[in-house]
Amino acid sequence: MKKILVVLTNKTQYGYHPEATGLWLGEATEFVEVVQKAGFAVDYVSPKGGFVPLDPRSFKYATPNDMQMYQDPDFQNRALANSLSPKDIDLRDYVAIYYTGGHGVMWDFPYNEDLQRISLQIYQNDGFITSVCHGISGLLYIKDEQGNYLVRHKHITGFTNAEEQLSGKKKYVPFLNEEVAKLHGAIFSKKRPYAEYALADGQFITGQNPFSPAAVAKLLVEKMQ
Repeated sequence: MKKILVVLTNKTQYGYHPEATGLWLGEATEFVEVVQKAGFAVDYVSPKGGFVPLDPRSFKYATPNDMQMYQDPDFQNRALANSLSPKDIDLRDYVAIYYTGGHGVMWDFPYNEDLQRISLQIYQNDGFITSVCHGISGLLYIKDEQGNYLVRHKHITGFTNAEEQLSGKKKYVPFLNEEVAKLHGAIFSKKRPYAEYALADGQFITGQNPFSPAAVAKLLVEKMQ
C-alpha cells in the first residue's frame, strides 16, 4: 500500500510567549480523511517524536468529521501520543510528505535537518512535497544538493501576511511565510484571506490556510492516480 508521511508539531506555545498552540486539528484530519478514502495509508512523524499538542483554538472550527477522527484510538495513539521521530522513518515507504500547520510549526519545522533530508529524498524518488497553511514553513529551507532552495521558481502558497495579521499572532511568529517564500525565490500565490485555495506545481502541492487541507489532498490524489 502506498503511504503518505504526515508531519506534526511538538511545540506547545508561541516561542517564549506562554499562549498555547500546537497542531491545527483539521489540517491533519481533513487531509487524512481524503487520502485514506483514496486508498493511501498514513504515518505520523514529528520533529521530536512522541506527544503532539493541539491548538485549542482549532476546536472552534472542527467539523463533526474532525471530531470523529480526533476521538479515534488509532489517531490518538499514532498521531497525538506516539508520533514517529525522523530516525524511525524508512524513506522507501513513502510517496509523499505532508506538512500540517498550527502556529507551533513555525518553531520546529523550518530548520529541522532530519525532516529536510526526508523531504528531499522523497522528492528525489519522484514523490510529492505537500503542505497547508503554516506547514509551508517546513518547505522554505529545504535545499537541493547544489545548495539551492527547493522552492525556488516554484508556484506555492501558504498562510499569507494578511491572514497572519488577521489571526492576531503576527507579533509572535519568528518570520512571515509569504515573505520568506519570496526571499527564497518562490512564486507565491494567494487568494483572499481564509478562502479555500490549493495549487500544484510539479511535485509541490500547497494550500493557503486552515480551509484548504482537503483541497491539497484531492490534488495529491489526482496526481498519484
